[in-house]
Amino acid sequence: MKKYTTKKIRNQALFELLTKHMKESSLETIGNCGSYISFFADETLKKKKVNKSNFCNNRFCPMCSWRQSKKDALKISILLKYIQEEFKYEFIFLTLTAPNVGGSALGDEIKKYNNSFKKLMQLKQVKKISKGYVRKLEVTYNQERDDYHPHFHVMISVTKSYFKNKDYIKKKQWLELWQQCMNDSSITQVDVKKMDTSNEKAIAEIAKYGAKDADYLQSQEVFDVFYAALKGKQLITYSGVFKDALKLFKAGELDKYKELDLTEYIYLLEYNWMGKSYSLDEKRLLTEEELKQVNKQLIEELEVE
Repeated sequence: MKKYTTKKIRNQALFELLTKHMKESSLETIGNCGSYISFFADETLKKKKVNKSNFCNNRFCPMCSWRQSKKDALKISILLKYIQEEFKYEFIFLTLTAPNVGGSALGDEIKKYNNSFKKLMQLKQVKKISKGYVRKLEVTYNQERDDYHPHFHVMISVTKSYFKNKDYIKKKQWLELWQQCMNDSSITQVDVKKMDTSNEKAIAEIAKYGAKDADYLQSQEVFDVFYAALKGKQLITYSGVFKDALKLFKAGELDKYKELDLTEYIYLLEYNWMGKSYSLDEKRLLTEEELKQVNKQLIEELEVE
């Protein structure tokens, strides 16, 4: 329960920072998030799977954004497997950055990023090689300089021949194209590399939160900047072959790419939040019906730190 405890404590910090932004009814839902969680557990009690809870599903909630990132990681890994098997495509991992900006400029900078990325993907040489992409916006905060760093993590599907043909785009060219689209020659770097689809770290880069709670919970002032810039924004987008694959995923047509959870769950554990930690208030063996319900099911999430 260590991870859940940490996230619940941060959820309480979020509650305080949100009081100026939300109505009391919405605040109550967020404040109560994760106050009750029941898990299915194996014989050792080390492997647990959430059964029920009162999660709030707020974008800024440390508990819920962490849980969503685990589901997104599984989703993206399945899309990669399907696209690679069905179309024999490979993937490149592209990170697009620009110099940091102050808090008052963050919202406009994100809009600039979005518009510039659209331009980039419409350029003849990029459009020619891209079969689709998944793109994630992430914003980090530099406490020493008191500025913000929005950036894009992008997975682009390409043909196998891309890496050996004349259409191959070198790192230097990606930088020049991004400078051109951003109309900013002060950009000094981008990062691009061929992606190993078995590399869960790369998948986690796309799936993880749009902002780290350790960043936006530092102060009211910092939180207000993140809140204004990210509230209502679409943080992750799918295009081309990724968008088509996502429709199949949602329809359950890619379940064959999911792995079976081989854990044998035998207990039901019920935890309640006691202000500073969780209390285990009930532990019982699963009923026959519950055993059938939870065991030998497909895995629905991957671990993300």
